[in-house]
Amino acid sequence: MATRLPGSGGACDLAGLSQRHIIIMAHEKHRLVTKVDYITSPGYGNGAGWREKSGLPRGGPSAVITSLGIMRFDPVSKEMVLVSIHPGVTARNILDNTGWQLKISDMLEKTPVPTEYELKVLRELDPEGYWTGS
Repeated sequence: MATRLPGSGGACDLAGLSQRHIIIMAHEKHRLVTKVDYITSPGYGNGAGWREKSGLPRGGPSAVITSLGIMRFDPVSKEMVLVSIHPGVTARNILDNTGWQLKISDMLEKTPVPTEYELKVLRELDPEGYWTGS
């Protein structure tokens, strides 16, 4: 077992009490697993109604943006669904790097390439290239 640090840095409060939030992460099979042994930031648990039963009165995640694509949550079941694939990525890449059988939207889109202005802003916000890799 790896060492756990003594807190979530407020992530639990944000995920539990905000109206909605977005998760940004690397898309790797060891990160996107079927089941976890410890939840720092609650999402939709085992599906519809879980947040309410757990005393979480608001929201939940609205999207998961990864290095490969974008997932959203089915409004009824709360299951994560692939809705957009980033340029140069295939659905097979995403499925191979997900630890369960991820559902794919019937209206699957390609993530738009960022504009020059958006790239300029991203570089200003991330001058060390932590998120952009530049």
